[in-house]
Amino acid sequence: MTGTLALTIGLAVLIGVSLGLLGGGGSILAVPLLVYVADLPPKEAIATSLLVVGATSAVGVIPHARAHRVRWRTGLIFGVAGMTGAYAGGRLAEFVPAGFLLTGFAVMMLATAVAMIRGRRGAEGRPAPHELPVPRVVLDGVVVGLVTGLVGAGGGFLVVPALALLGGLPMPVAVGTSLVVIAMKSFAGLAGYLSSVSIDWGLAAAVVVAAVAGSFAGGRLAGRIPAEILRKAFGWFVVVMGVFVLGQQLPEELRTSPLLWTGVGVAAAVTVALIVRRGRRTPAPRREPATPVPAGSASRH
Repeated sequence: MTGTLALTIGLAVLIGVSLGLLGGGGSILAVPLLVYVADLPPKEAIATSLLVVGATSAVGVIPHARAHRVRWRTGLIFGVAGMTGAYAGGRLAEFVPAGFLLTGFAVMMLATAVAMIRGRRGAEGRPAPHELPVPRVVLDGVVVGLVTGLVGAGGGFLVVPALALLGGLPMPVAVGTSLVVIAMKSFAGLAGYLSSVSIDWGLAAAVVVAAVAGSFAGGRLAGRIPAEILRKAFGWFVVVMGVFVLGQQLPEELRTSPLLWTGVGVAAAVTVALIVRRGRRTPAPRREPATPVPAGSASRH
């Protein structure tokens, strides 16, 4: 038991590193960690992950706020809408079978991973809107919050693009603002879960401390690792975790079938080939033609 606790706390550092580096990904790591390493029941694991991610995000906001990378008005509007959806999702989860919640979580992991690997197309080069599209932000906040509260996933990697595209925020500001939103939504989802789920507060506190330490480490590493490499590497890691969680929900006879895993391997190979091909077909940035040098002006040696 002591070894399991130590491993859980050690791996919890990665939750904070992910939040510090990427502004999201905490729940993607927290739920599998708490289910398969700490051996918590799925609903208790989801509720605990909401506490861990919420507390870690709240602490992680501090350095971003000091660096003026938080847009408070945008974050609070999105966050309040997300809290409404997250609380409703947390209450709704009481009536949803645990296996269905984990399956939904795995699907969310895979969708998130695909979005990370492909990269975000969007807002670069587009003018930022002068006014915040409040109705659309509220709608997106409620939907993202509902997903977060229900399956404990879909926080940062849905919030960051939404803030960048809808609010016209630069990516560093979108990451900082997303932590405000994630904290608000996570605590609201936790409140919904607490009506039907109890939490091991000692374990939760230990994981929170480890994740907060990791978030400071992640914040220090931010900018030192190329964003493209980091995003794609984490995306493939999430693919592996998503397939693992999804496989755990299959019946025993299917889970141990060589034919099934052969098919998964073929599908993975085809997906990798398509992504690599897409990357090769991406046109290189155009270079401006060199300014012609007048004849006779070149230096002679």
